[in-house]
Amino acid sequence: MHTLLAQPRCVLGVFVPAGLLTPTAEQHHLGQLAQAGADLFEVGLATEHASLDGPVIRAAYERALRRGHVLDRTLRAVEHASRLRPTVVMAYWEPVRRHGPENLARLFADAGAAGLMVVDLPGHQAERWQAAAKDVNLHTPRLMPRHIADTDLAAVAAGASGWLYAPASTTPTGYRGPLDIPALADFTQRLRSASALSVVSGVGVSTPALAARVAPLVDAIAVGTPVVRALATSPERAPALTTAFAQALNPHTATETRA
Repeated sequence: MHTLLAQPRCVLGVFVPAGLLTPTAEQHHLGQLAQAGADLFEVGLATEHASLDGPVIRAAYERALRRGHVLDRTLRAVEHASRLRPTVVMAYWEPVRRHGPENLARLFADAGAAGLMVVDLPGHQAERWQAAAKDVNLHTPRLMPRHIADTDLAAVAAGASGWLYAPASTTPTGYRGPLDIPALADFTQRLRSASALSVVSGVGVSTPALAARVAPLVDAIAVGTPVVRALATSPERAPALTTAFAQALNPHTATETRA
């Protein structure tokens, strides 16, 4: 993961909620997304209370929950995705707590995950979670709220590994309005001053044009809602959309389909 994020170009991450599609379809589309330009995958573990997500991802999680066997389906998705590209699990604390931090860290590490980001990790649980993940060599990226004070920023960053996640918008996922690029630039600079970890952005990067504006500020951009919307309604559109984002991040890079 470090080697990938240390590249001179901006890396494209694609978020896929596990269980949105049948296992066969999910594997098929993960393969297509990898070939279309995804450098890494974020696999979402469905939960009923996705408080930081907008309606598209919440609906995808509800669909996954109705299918049942959420943890097993997510493990299988991670196993397949990690054979294609480096893969990180995106989760909320509630399922981590319910399944047990130590148990869940081991299960996802065994499935091939490079890391697991708990997007709403409670401060008083951070040390336990970081220790559980470290024991199985799992990275623990941290979502960094834009309003975090400098004193807290240093402490949170010190407990992270893999990268720091700097949302491009302060809204829930799925925001489709303009982005305050200068404010994001200031925030990413604060993160880089506090930590040597790579910086990844997402949330509100709703179009390839916006991705092109954010790319110079960060080491990677994770695209979620646009791809999830396509997978949920017109899956055949998802690869072309992924390619459009990949080309926007790296317009001078060859865009040949990759194995």
